Amino acid sequence: MKTRGDFATTGAVFRLVQLSVCYPWAVTLAFFLLAALCAGYFTRHVAISTDSKKLISSSLPWRQQEVMIDGAFPERINRILAVIDATTPEAADNAAEALVTELSARSDVIRTVERVGGGDFFERNGILYLSLDEVRRDTADLISAQPFLATLAADPTLHGVIDTLSQSLDGVRRQKTTLDDLRPALAAIADALQSLENGAATAFSWRTLIAGRAAKPSELRRFVSIRPVLEFGDLQPGGTATAVIREAISRLGFTPDKGVKVRLTGSVVLSDEEFDSIADGAELNGTMTLLLVGLVLWLALKKARIILAVFVNLIVGLVVTAAVGLWLVKALNPISIAFAVLFVGLGVDFGIQFSVRYRSERYAAGDLEPALGATARWMAGPLVLAAASIATAFYSFLPTAYVGLSELGLIAGTGIIIALVTTVTLLPALLSLLNPSAELKPIGYATLAPLDRFLHDHRRWVVGLTLAATILGLPLLVGLRFDFNPLNLRPQNSESMSTLLELMNDPDTTPNTIDVLKSNVAEAVATADRLRRLPEVSQVVTLQSFVPEDQDAKLALIEDASFFFQNTLEPERIDPEPTPAATRAAIEKLVPQLSEAGCDLASPAASQARRLADVLAALAKAPPARLDEAQRVLITPLKTTLRQVRQLLTAQPVNLDTLPPALKQLWVAADGRALLEVSPKGDANDNANLKRFVAAVRTVVPDAAGTPVSMIEAAITMVTAFAEAGILSVVAIALILFVALRRWIDVALTLVPLLVAIVVTLEICVIIGLKLNFANIIALPLLLGVGVAFKIYYIVAWRSGETNFLQSSLTRAIFFSACTTAIAFGSLWLSHHPGTSSMGKLMALSLLTTLAAAVIFQPALMATQQRSRPER
Repeated sequence: MKTRGDFATTGAVFRLVQLSVCYPWAVTLAFFLLAALCAGYFTRHVAISTDSKKLISSSLPWRQQEVMIDGAFPERINRILAVIDATTPEAADNAAEALVTELSARSDVIRTVERVGGGDFFERNGILYLSLDEVRRDTADLISAQPFLATLAADPTLHGVIDTLSQSLDGVRRQKTTLDDLRPALAAIADALQSLENGAATAFSWRTLIAGRAAKPSELRRFVSIRPVLEFGDLQPGGTATAVIREAISRLGFTPDKGVKVRLTGSVVLSDEEFDSIADGAELNGTMTLLLVGLVLWLALKKARIILAVFVNLIVGLVVTAAVGLWLVKALNPISIAFAVLFVGLGVDFGIQFSVRYRSERYAAGDLEPALGATARWMAGPLVLAAASIATAFYSFLPTAYVGLSELGLIAGTGIIIALVTTVTLLPALLSLLNPSAELKPIGYATLAPLDRFLHDHRRWVVGLTLAATILGLPLLVGLRFDFNPLNLRPQNSESMSTLLELMNDPDTTPNTIDVLKSNVAEAVATADRLRRLPEVSQVVTLQSFVPEDQDAKLALIEDASFFFQNTLEPERIDPEPTPAATRAAIEKLVPQLSEAGCDLASPAASQARRLADVLAALAKAPPARLDEAQRVLITPLKTTLRQVRQLLTAQPVNLDTLPPALKQLWVAADGRALLEVSPKGDANDNANLKRFVAAVRTVVPDAAGTPVSMIEAAITMVTAFAEAGILSVVAIALILFVALRRWIDVALTLVPLLVAIVVTLEICVIIGLKLNFANIIALPLLLGVGVAFKIYYIVAWRSGETNFLQSSLTRAIFFSACTTAIAFGSLWLSHHPGTSSMGKLMALSLLTTLAAAVIFQPALMATQQRSRPER
């Protein structure tokens, strides 16, 4: 009777095993030396390119457009955005300016830093970007506040504020104004000083006081755009720059309890925080996984020495694969780094298959060397055939346009060959050196004999029901969805992600915008007009958008306001800084004036006057430090407001030529090409809405680029890559199997269970609502690799005469191999990172279906056919 050793490779594998058993120390030391050299090479040359844009071939049309735009406007990419929220508009302005100044000194890690919509130009001309009605309202407010501001401009101190209130109360006494007109100022100053007295966070805004209304949320928010120096060789390319920014924020004292909150977001921080999320809990998860894998290996192999041999063999193979893979691709990427996951899953399988067979042969032969020789003859064919098929499956990704996946296929395919080599050389050598004790009882599961008989007796029912259920479930695949939005793979509660989601609610700040490149500004403006007519578009921005409308009318209103102020905001003489004693004296003078003004108990304004009198009376007796704090609270925003009023009253006509060069660089390239930025209407993070948005924009500009386009096209590229590789690998594996098995029916008996497992996995994904995404789709190559290996083991055993598969040592090896891999990678399900968690979930599911297809469906399917044996 012929055995599974009747393959062309059997003799070569047998001789390798025999050589390893004869010279175990030499083989082991040679592999240890090789592993040490590979570890040294990997350590010295390791490079990880975290630039996600390099994961897809730049030869694709949409990628070429993306590269063209990035090349024309390098200032727009790889940015960190500091989002500053403060309790007052002045505090927001001051915080933004302080952060820009602080970071500008760190040119070693910060390329450029600027306030979005800030600087001298926007401080002077920003009022022109308001509507005509808003300009009319704001200039009227300024004119009303002119007497107050003029007095404060001459003495911008706490003493000046007290003196101005005193003069105003004189006006009330002379009936030139009313106390009710002063009520907002009295209430606001009383609130601020009372909060200071109570030790609470204190906020005071002259701007809102002048406007007579609360500031809108957008008026309390500022943005600072930072272009960091990136280190793409690190797992966190922006880590150094982000740390410097956070140190600056801390040094400046920006905390919510002090009225300023600064959050960081943007592509750089999102990527860095994503790595932190993946690493979070990884150590504990890894330790628990290692213990569970060790437990499963113990249940499978029962002997510590065999387990040690399998572990050492796996580690050596992984180190060699890492070094060879790095040499092949020069730099790993976020996709190709998953080769370690695939290698461990399949490397463990090879080790368990060989070791469990060795245990079975050791029970039959008694001695070590004959057992290893018999194992070599028995496992040579299945292992080589499985390795060839799996490597072919991985190499099928090479021709695809998804570079990340292509490189993963190259490394993983090569790793399978390395795993095969170590399994038939190093593993036997280690077993020879460790010399595990003899086996005292059979390795299989005799208790599963009834299930074997059931599968044989009801084989047609098992096959028929399985195929019927699989076929009936095919319509479910219409509901299979690919979530192309990478933001859904990130932790939603991280600072960068929660901030980004908040910004997406505003078309002015959402990053999910489409970019369109035109030959000049005029063409960009014409295209923008066409795009604005689309119902899916909320707004289109070009450089022309920064030229305000209705300038003549707005400038006339500003000129009128300027006339009222004349030179009052630039007084010829500014009073010298008063002494603390003078300030106390002014306060002591004001307190009785306020008390006198507040004698009318029925008036709300009088109530505020009395409250302020009480607060000021306490302040007059407070230590000097309290006076200094009161000065800071009231005068810091005053100086900011005075400066900004002076600036806006000097607004000038704006045209394309007068726009700041830094702004022009963001919208017009050096060669004159102009950029358009198109924002979607509706939820900017909704996949269906983004699809409609992209499709609509492309009807006007087919060569549109930008984040929504790249997300959709990247998903199409990845799905296409898997489809192409899947078809190619199935065809190639079928040919390999036919060459080895010589019968198409045997090829079908191998591939049909594999295809059933894949289809059922996808059907269950639809049922449980698990969407495919950029992370979990990596589980499919593992399903293909492990699945084809399991099926090959069974078909070769069947051809060799075995029938009671569930009782055999083969099922023991397959079961525990699947359990080991499922625990190792199914544990990712518990990760805090949504993408990693979904990958673990799909891996566990796929291993469950491929195991069921191998140990239940395939034996029943083979039992329906007449067995054949290959001829010599």
